[in-house]
Amino acid sequence: MKGAKVTIDNDINAGAEVERKKENKKQTTQETFVEDDFVAARNAKSRKCCTCGCGASSMGHGIISDFKQTLGTHWVGEMINFNQKTLAVTFFLFFAAIAPAITFGAVYSKATHNFIGPVEMIAATAWCGVFYSILGGMPIMINGGTGPVLAFSGVLYKLSESIGVPFLTFNAWVGLWVTLYLFLAAIFDLNKLIKYATRFTDEIFALLISAIFVVDALGSPFQPIGLYYYFVGSHKSHEEYEDDPDYSYLATAFLSFILGIGTTSIAFFLRKMNFSPFCCNQTVRTSVSDFAVTAAIISFTLLDKLVFTEVQTESLNVPDRFSPTFVCCDANCNTYFPDDCEGQPEPYGRRPWLVDLFDLNGKHFVPILAALPAILAFVLVFLDDGITWHLINHSSHKLKHGVAYNYDTLIIGFMIGVNSMFGLPWLVAATVRSLNHLHALGTKDASGKFISVQETRLTNLFVHSLVLASIFALNVIKLIPVPVLYGVFLYMGLASLGSNQFWKRITMFFMQPSMYPREPYTKHMETRKVNAYTAVQLLLFGVLYMVKSIKTIAIAFPIVIAACIPIRLYVLPKVFTESELIVIDGEDHEIEEWISKKEVDEENLNIETDSSC
Repeated sequence: MKGAKVTIDNDINAGAEVERKKENKKQTTQETFVEDDFVAARNAKSRKCCTCGCGASSMGHGIISDFKQTLGTHWVGEMINFNQKTLAVTFFLFFAAIAPAITFGAVYSKATHNFIGPVEMIAATAWCGVFYSILGGMPIMINGGTGPVLAFSGVLYKLSESIGVPFLTFNAWVGLWVTLYLFLAAIFDLNKLIKYATRFTDEIFALLISAIFVVDALGSPFQPIGLYYYFVGSHKSHEEYEDDPDYSYLATAFLSFILGIGTTSIAFFLRKMNFSPFCCNQTVRTSVSDFAVTAAIISFTLLDKLVFTEVQTESLNVPDRFSPTFVCCDANCNTYFPDDCEGQPEPYGRRPWLVDLFDLNGKHFVPILAALPAILAFVLVFLDDGITWHLINHSSHKLKHGVAYNYDTLIIGFMIGVNSMFGLPWLVAATVRSLNHLHALGTKDASGKFISVQETRLTNLFVHSLVLASIFALNVIKLIPVPVLYGVFLYMGLASLGSNQFWKRITMFFMQPSMYPREPYTKHMETRKVNAYTAVQLLLFGVLYMVKSIKTIAIAFPIVIAACIPIRLYVLPKVFTESELIVIDGEDHEIEEWISKKEVDEENLNIETDSSC
């Protein structure tokens, strides 16, 4: 009996030892797998960079390569692929382009003491849009004014006042330096740095721009714009009617709220009609879906003008005529009529379109001094454009016509130089408008994933041709109520959230864990690690939003954006494993490769384990 017991004990110990060896071997294999997979992912990153023209062997080679793979290959096809969707997207994006041009122009007037205003913004939007749609490398991108660039222009105005030179002259010299820096960046392939801006940085920036649209449409805490402020009796939109005894600001506020939220709601409802069982056939459903936003704008504009005729709503403050905004007191044209020359009966005239580069007020060092603020402006423009291009060309969007980072950097630099010479605002990649352009041209399945995208230049060309034509029909644009346009902005901000993984992970904070979406990061990462990663992004998002919103420090915005890249490269790897960073921050093809290799390795390990048994 005793011998039998010893034999049993030995068998048990031997079995336990075998299990320990199996477990150790499995763990070692998995660790090796992770390390090998990270190397593969890094190689994939390098391959991706090469598709952007990175690592060019000679100066300017990236520009030539970009031109060949975009305009040189697809230009004709992109100029003749007209269809129903082209028309629908044109009307939608026209309203999305003209309204910000007018409203941004009004804010520019305040920031630059009327040297730049709505007319200049409309002119810049029109000519840059038409020019880029014909000669740009990535026509899905929409150029426009952005908050950070506007804030920078305000800083330049104050700086010009402090050194005693005319704003437009100083602005022109800074712009010309920015043009030079962008040309050098294109020639020396500086866009290879954009490869370091992973989804981590892209999605923080995209969510920030989406949030700006949503918050400004509903009611900004930093300036009196949005639907909320119609409920404030002292809001400037009510001033025109303050002596009218029949005017009720609350009636205006409630109608404005209905117009804004109604426009957004109907646009989303009609947009989803494509997957609805209603209407007689798929052709009708597709048409309704394509013209969703346009139909919502027209419907609620007619509701305001034909049904609620006795309730006054705010309309766009469009300029009376197409001419420079700045009205001069005298021939020097450095003082604004009538604010700076009270008592003068008539203005001298309006400023000339072409800026005098040598109106330096005796400060001959200004052209050289301008090179310093131009460095910060260059960083802002370069990152704004680069991150937007990176977002647009994400592999999940199924774009097939190539990228042109270096070539488009050259084009953007040229446009900024021209705008600077004519006293027009600098335009950069407008992230939300570009993403909405992409989504509007895309064909998606029921889950919202892209199947294909109609890659065309025609929508960009038609939109900005209409903006150009609107210069001669500004009174017609005035018919659209501002609350309806707030509804369009709200729609654009919310629609651009759909493909933002960062936003999806934020919503997971409020979900039951068992109901989390089936994504690689929910399957292969611990929940606490997913939440920790999201919390880091939220912290940076909050910092960016505050910096952008506080005028005194808004000029530091590009520095904070740039800081996101080294945080991802050098800080996060100390907190998360390489495998975790791949599944939550990698490109789609990298994640698929990682999962495939993991499954193969686990299968091989199971086979080997079974064989050893």
